[in-house]
Amino acid sequence: MLNLDAKIPSGPIELKWQKHKFEMKLVNPANKRKFNIIVVGTGLAGASAAATLAELGYNVDAFCFHDSPRRAHSIAAQGGINAAKNYPNDGDSIFRLFYDTIKGGDFRAREANVYRLAEVSNAVIDQCVAQGVPFAREYGGYLDNRSFGGAQVSRTFYARGQTGQQLLLGAYQSLMRQASAGQVKLHPRTEMLDVVIVNGQARGIVTRNLVTGSIETWAAHAVVLATGGYSNVFYLSTNAKTCNVTAAFRAYKRGAGFANPCYTQIHPTCIPQTGEHQSKLTLMSESLRNDGRVWVPKQKGDKRPPAQIPENERDYYLERKYPSFGNLAPRDIASRSAKEVCDQNLGIGPNGNGVYLDFADALNRVGAKVIGERYGNLFEMYERITADDPYKTPMRIFPAPHYTMGGLWVDYNLMSTIPGLHVIGEANFSDHGANRLGASALMQGLADGYFILPYTIGHYLASAQLSDVDTSHSEFAAALADVQARNAKLLRLKGKRSVDSIHRELGQLMWHNVGMSRNAAGLLQTLQRIPELREEFWQNAIVLPASGEEFNQELEKAGRVADFLEFAELLTRDALERRESCGGHFRNEYQQEDGEAKRDDKNYAHVAVWEHKGDDKTPERNIEQLKYENVALVTRSYK
Repeated sequence: MLNLDAKIPSGPIELKWQKHKFEMKLVNPANKRKFNIIVVGTGLAGASAAATLAELGYNVDAFCFHDSPRRAHSIAAQGGINAAKNYPNDGDSIFRLFYDTIKGGDFRAREANVYRLAEVSNAVIDQCVAQGVPFAREYGGYLDNRSFGGAQVSRTFYARGQTGQQLLLGAYQSLMRQASAGQVKLHPRTEMLDVVIVNGQARGIVTRNLVTGSIETWAAHAVVLATGGYSNVFYLSTNAKTCNVTAAFRAYKRGAGFANPCYTQIHPTCIPQTGEHQSKLTLMSESLRNDGRVWVPKQKGDKRPPAQIPENERDYYLERKYPSFGNLAPRDIASRSAKEVCDQNLGIGPNGNGVYLDFADALNRVGAKVIGERYGNLFEMYERITADDPYKTPMRIFPAPHYTMGGLWVDYNLMSTIPGLHVIGEANFSDHGANRLGASALMQGLADGYFILPYTIGHYLASAQLSDVDTSHSEFAAALADVQARNAKLLRLKGKRSVDSIHRELGQLMWHNVGMSRNAAGLLQTLQRIPELREEFWQNAIVLPASGEEFNQELEKAGRVADFLEFAELLTRDALERRESCGGHFRNEYQQEDGEAKRDDKNYAHVAVWEHKGDDKTPERNIEQLKYENVALVTRSYK
C-alpha cells in the first residue's frame, strides 16, 4: 500500500506556505553546486524550474523531445493566466481565487495546495513582467484583465491571444541565459523512457536520442518530471501530436502513484472535427467566450445560414440555463451543454457537431478594431482553417479533449511516492480537482516551476541521505536493458495494421465511452475491449524501418501508443470505480433532476491513487482523504 502522507503544514491556511518555507531546510549556496538535478520537459513548468534551479546554483540537465525547448505545447495556451491582483477593483482576492478554484474543481482538490497556488499567483505576474512579457495594458498603464469561465471577476492577464507563447518565451530566455552560463545543459530531441531507482530513491533516467537512436543513462541527485498531460489517449485532442503519457506511466510502473486518471477536461471551444482521418483538433481560446455568445437554432435540423435565423429563433442556451455566469460557465458545464443540444439534433455545421460562437453583439458594441486587438490572431487562425470570416459569420465550435487534471500523485512538496522524484505542472494531479478553470494551467505551471519546487527540492536535497551514485550502478544497467528489450520487441512488430490506426480505434473507444459522459455499461465494455486491442497491437501492428539505431518516428510512436493502450485501462478503471459525477467526470447514473452533476461527498471526497502491482495484476486503488476546513462542501451551481 502506498504511503500517501500529503505533508500539509499545520496552522491557518493563509500562513501554511510561509510557515513551511521557514521550517524547510536550506542548502548552503556553496553546496548547491554539488547537486545535479534532471528536469524532463521544457514547457512552462519545466523551463521555469530548470532556469530557477540553475539561478540558485544547482547543476541542471534539461531534456525535451523537441528540437528546441521553445517548441513545448505550453505555447498553445493562448487565452491568459490568472492572478489575484485585483487591478480592476472588482472584489477579487487571494481567498476568492482559492475559492473559485476549489469550487471549479467540484471540491475534489487539496485545500492547502490550492490556497498556495492563489497566493503565489501574484508573484508569477511580477516575475513575468520583469522578464518583459508583453501583457496587454489599459490606458492608465496598469496591466489589463479580462474574464474567464467560472469567475465573476476579471483576473486573467493576457498578451492578445498569444499568452502561452509569450510566457514560454520569458521562461525560455531565462533558461537560455543559464544554458549560456553553463549551469543548464540542454538535451533536445531526447525522450525519457524510464526512471532509475537506487535504494528507493529516484537517481536518474534512461533516454533515447531521437536523431541517432542511441539509448543513454543519466544520473542525478533528484529528478523532476514536467512532461505535461495525456489527452492524446483520445487520439483526437487539442494537444500536439507528440504529447504522450510515457514518462509519467514509466514512473508509475516504477512505483509512483497515479492519481485521479479519470479527471480529463473536454474544452468547449474547439473547431469541430471535419473528417474521419483528421489527426488533430484545434483549440480556439476560451477567452473568446468573454465577448462571444453561444447559441444554436431553436428548430431541430435548421440548416439556414446563421444570418438568416432571427433572434427569436435562436437559443442562447448558456445564458438561459446559467443566468449568473452565462457564456462564462465553467468548461465542463459548457461542454456538456454543447453535447446536449447537439444530441437533440440542434447542432450546426455539415456534420451537426457544432454550436455558434457569435461576436455580432460585441462588434456592434465596441467595433472591429477593439475586437481585433483582443482576438485578432485567433480570428485569423480560424479563418485560415475554416475559410469563414468570424467578423462576418459566427464561429463554429465543439468540445474536444484538452487538459488532464489527473497525473502522478504528489505531496505538498510536489514529490511523488518515489523519494527524489518531483512532478510539476500538468504532469501532477495536485491543484485542479475534477475540473480546471480557464487560465489556471499557466498559473500552476509557472507557480510550481518558479516559486514552489525551488524551495521544496532544496529541502529534499538537504534532508535526504544520498549516497554517491553514477551510471555505472547496476540499477542503471538494469533499467537500460529493460528499455532496450522493449524497443527490440517493438521493432519485431511486422503485422499489417499501422500504429496510428490502432491509436485511432483506441481514441474512438475512449471518446464514446469515457469522454464527456460515462456509464457503467460503457466503461465495462471498454475494459473488455482494451485488452483485445492491446493484443491486436502486439500481434498485428507494424513498425518500420527495422532499426532503432537511427531516426525512427514509427518506433517513437509505437512506444507511446503501447503505453496509451495500458494507461487507457487505468483511466477507465478509475472512472468505473468513482460512482459519482464531479467536474469533468460525469456519470450518467449520477445526476440531479435538472441534469447537473450529482456528487457523493460522503463516499468520494478523496483522491484515488493507483498503485502498479505488476504487468499481469490488477492495480490497487489507494485513497487520500480530502479535508475541507475553509470552504463548505456545497452543491456547485452557476445559475
